[in-house]
Amino acid sequence: MARHVYERRGRATDGVWSLVVPLKPLSVAKSRLAAAVGADRPGLALAFAQDTVAGALACAAVRDVVVVTDDPLAGAELAVLGARILPDAPAGGLNAALAHGARAVRAGRPRAAVAAMNADLPSLRPVELLRVLETAEGFPRAFLADAAGIGTTLLSAAPETELAPAFGGPSRVRHSASGAVEIARPDVESVRRDVDTGADLRAAATLGLGAYTARYSARMQATAYTYDSQTRSGSVLLDDGTPVRFEAPAFDAGGLRMLRPGQRVRIETEGEGSALRITLITLQTF
Repeated sequence: MARHVYERRGRATDGVWSLVVPLKPLSVAKSRLAAAVGADRPGLALAFAQDTVAGALACAAVRDVVVVTDDPLAGAELAVLGARILPDAPAGGLNAALAHGARAVRAGRPRAAVAAMNADLPSLRPVELLRVLETAEGFPRAFLADAAGIGTTLLSAAPETELAPAFGGPSRVRHSASGAVEIARPDVESVRRDVDTGADLRAAATLGLGAYTARYSARMQATAYTYDSQTRSGSVLLDDGTPVRFEAPAFDAGGLRMLRPGQRVRIETEGEGSALRITLITLQTF
């Protein structure tokens, strides 16, 4: 991979960063995660974004966060956290949305230091993001590769430097070839750990999930309590100890042949409180 060396600059003029975070409509976000979490995919995508935005806003180097999205629910929830919501006016895909967000930031602050960051960083630690941004301040453009070493989770642009995003697929190579400097730090794992698959989610959980993702994930988990192989029905215990029955259609939907009391399971549900109904029960996969 080509390497680019630049004379280190002083700190960014404004001393703080504006982050641009793109988010697809929740109905289509994180499609590769569907095999692991089923119908909970949109809810998890929102939780990831909430933890990403909350973590970014808690970082001392971040002035503000602009979320580019057309999803009304995500926009409302992320605005509550303090993000500025910007409609995806270009509607031209990920990189067009990021360039649009960067232009919007600089329309108000022409000398802003801007960084684009993924919306699927549920383990994001503010102190680790601070390390990344402090390193990025020394270069016109810099990027951080994802945990797989193929994609990119963050791309920065100093004042008066175009962001020129090239996210998607093997973007690490593209960003390097464009002249951006790769940030090589071993102590920023949470900023690298984006989530596209069940394996990614397990890895993020090992680092420690943010409050929103942890809370949502807890709703999806239970412990098998009873099971009748003749009727293919039984019950589970939620993590707060509440027993909830499941019927044969929920068992059949999960593709299981047997269930043993004490097994950890993933559930999908409808309704709330006393009207809660399990629509799927299967073994825990993340």
